[in-house]
Formats: sequence, C-alpha cells, structure tokens
Amino acid sequence: MTLIDSHCHLNYEGLAERQDEVLENARARGVAGFLNISTRQREWGEIVGLAEREPDVWASVGVHPHEADTHPDLGAAALVEAADHPRVIAIGECGLDYYYDKSDRAAQRERFEAHIEAARQTGLPLVVHTREAESDTAEILGAAVKQGGVTGVLHCFTGSAELARKGLELGFLISLSGIVTFKNAADLQQIAKWLPADQMLVETDSPFLAPVPHRGQKCEPAFVADTASFVAGLRGEEPEQLAETTTANFFKLFSKAQPA
Repeated sequence: MTLIDSHCHLNYEGLAERQDEVLENARARGVAGFLNISTRQREWGEIVGLAEREPDVWASVGVHPHEADTHPDLGAAALVEAADHPRVIAIGECGLDYYYDKSDRAAQRERFEAHIEAARQTGLPLVVHTREAESDTAEILGAAVKQGGVTGVLHCFTGSAELARKGLELGFLISLSGIVTFKNAADLQQIAKWLPADQMLVETDSPFLAPVPHRGQKCEPAFVADTASFVAGLRGEEPEQLAETTTANFFKLFSKAQPA
C-alpha cells in the first residue's frame, strides 16, 4: 500500500527534533511521499532545504492566514520567486481563518489574493486553509477560477457540505485529516462517504490532530495510514484502493512532483 501525506509540518516542534525517525516511521507504514507545508516566510529556506535532502519530501511556499498581519508587504512576486525551485510544488498554505481572527480579515484577504496570483503565474496548485470563512472563501475562489489558471485543495476539510460541493464544482480537491475519525465528526464522515474518488486526498496536518487510535499523541505522518483506513471503511472500500486513488490524485494535482 502506497500513501502520500499531502499536508504535514515536519519543521514544527515535536517533529523537527526527530525528523529522521518520523520519516522512517511513515515509510514503514507505506507512506511514499510528504508535502511539507510552510506557514511563514522565514520558514521557506528550511522547508525547501529538507526537500532537497529527502527525495520523497516536497515543499510549499506560503503564509498562513494567522500570519497575514506579520507579512504586510508579501505580494505575489516573492511567492513566485520562491516557487522557482524544483522541489517547490505548491503555493500555501493560505486562505482565511475567521475562527481565531489572529490577523485582520482585510489583511487575510489581501494575502490570499497574493497567493492566488502567484498560483496563476507559476501554474502551481493552492493549498487552502479555511475556517469559519466559507462565504468569503467561496467567493474569492469562485472569482479566481472564473478568471482562470487556478486550482488546488481545501486542506484539512472541516466545512459544510455546501462548501465541499462548491470546492468540487470549482475543480478543487478535498483533503481529509485525522479529524474525520473523531466521534464528534458525524457531518464530516457523511461528506467523506460521497466525495468523488478522483477529488480526494488524505493528510495528517501533523504535528496536530492525531487520528484515532492515536488521540492525545503528537501527530506524525505515519498516522495518515490510520485516517486512510478509516475513510476507506466509511466508503466501503479496501484501504489499498483508497491509497492507490488518493496517491494518483496527489500526483495529478501536484504535477510538478515526481515519485521518488
């Protein structure tokens, strides 16, 4: 069984101190690729550096909506320049978070638009974070797709069925994290059952959100196997089938990546 962890933070505390062990743990469970996601500009060099050292790790460049206020001058040009590297395969994570409101909402929208423009210029997919901001997210992405040249994934999806359908309609993929295994995630589990097979990904968002049976532990990429197995059960599929499909989806969306 071959899986891809389509969204992890290997440079975050809890994983960074034992990166070699974390990667080997995941490979032992069939994880054949990792998309290491950046959230701040100062991380870009470190994240790209890991991707240079590890042939099955790829990098993204982006700024999380929580960090919008601390990156007031970030425009598309800086993202485009940083993405001009063979190991950078995505723009993000970016988007809107009105739940925590750690940055001004107008600043979040401005940074989001900069990422969208960078994605359009580079041809790389967007990795989108959205929480309690469904209307604005749908409006901004709808306008971007209408203009052309933009695709991507709604990562760690926890939104409504309406947002899922809108994202799918726009050609975006939906990525499921360990949250789908939680007891209180009945609505998300229903969405997981009807997602089109060719528009699904799985991820950990590690070191956060460890799936059952690892709740309370520091999440790591190996646990994507548990999430994939759970989702396969929801859908009445064999885990191997879901792994094959989501891996193929990953390489189709992130077409700059090549299997190691």
